[in-house]
Amino acid sequence: MGPRLKSTLWWIFAIVFTVVIASYQRKTGPTYPVSGKVTVNNSQINYKLIRTAENDKDAPMLVTVPDTSVSGSIAYKRYKSFDTLSNAEMFRSIDTAYDMSFSNIWNSISGNPRTYKLDPNLKFMMPKQPAAGKIEYTISLKGKNEIVPLSDHPIVMRFKGPVPMIILLPHILLMFLAMLFSTRAGIEALRNGNKTYLYALFTLIFFIPGGLILGPIVQNFAFGAYWTGWPFKGLFHFGDMTDNKTALAVLGWLVAVIKLRKNPSARGWAIAAAIILLAVYLIPHSMFGSEIDYTQQK
Repeated sequence: MGPRLKSTLWWIFAIVFTVVIASYQRKTGPTYPVSGKVTVNNSQINYKLIRTAENDKDAPMLVTVPDTSVSGSIAYKRYKSFDTLSNAEMFRSIDTAYDMSFSNIWNSISGNPRTYKLDPNLKFMMPKQPAAGKIEYTISLKGKNEIVPLSDHPIVMRFKGPVPMIILLPHILLMFLAMLFSTRAGIEALRNGNKTYLYALFTLIFFIPGGLILGPIVQNFAFGAYWTGWPFKGLFHFGDMTDNKTALAVLGWLVAVIKLRKNPSARGWAIAAAIILLAVYLIPHSMFGSEIDYTQQK
């Protein structure tokens, strides 16, 4: 197997590995929807409960239940507050697709009464909260002779400000490329390859603007603060885990690049930096993130 083919295969491995790690981080984060299934009226209901929403409007809560004899209710309150639970019934709208169907429109034209069909989705509009404000809620479905909760414990959802895609997409792309080149640099170091410094340098080139420039800008749009981690919260207050992860990983690769520039054979620093970045990626995204503690407000 020639060197070029080996390099190609290692790049394919690095890409697949990075995609898997990015998917793992997204799915294990506290904002990823909670999904599952329950049985109501002898029918299986698959659900997905959201845990994040933008705060420029009320958040639509949807549970698809085709059986219109099934109703739903929601109990909610602000997270970390002294609020009492608010209870509300979920509702169904008119199925607009059915309402605008050819047969229904023809009924109107021909003078026959139009028929209506209820939407299969049970809905509730969760009142919007300030950025970093959280709501905890539970949803229950009511069948003919049963009430079935969709979760064993309250679901916590966090509101955030809208982030422009022109900022968010480059941030995501640069962070992905940083992880990709970090993985490839670690492989190159383990193989005693001659491109370890080059891949390490590219890791830092992508990581600094992605994590230390665009990352804080994204956070400011979402939660109104550029940086909420160490050291700006004080020496013994570590703040937002995401900020701290970014700072640690950038520092690790900065040291590795400096060491490799001085001594190309110091590949152990690249391996250590790659392990650090992998470790911080394995910590769920947005863990210990910004939140409002309503119990501290007067």
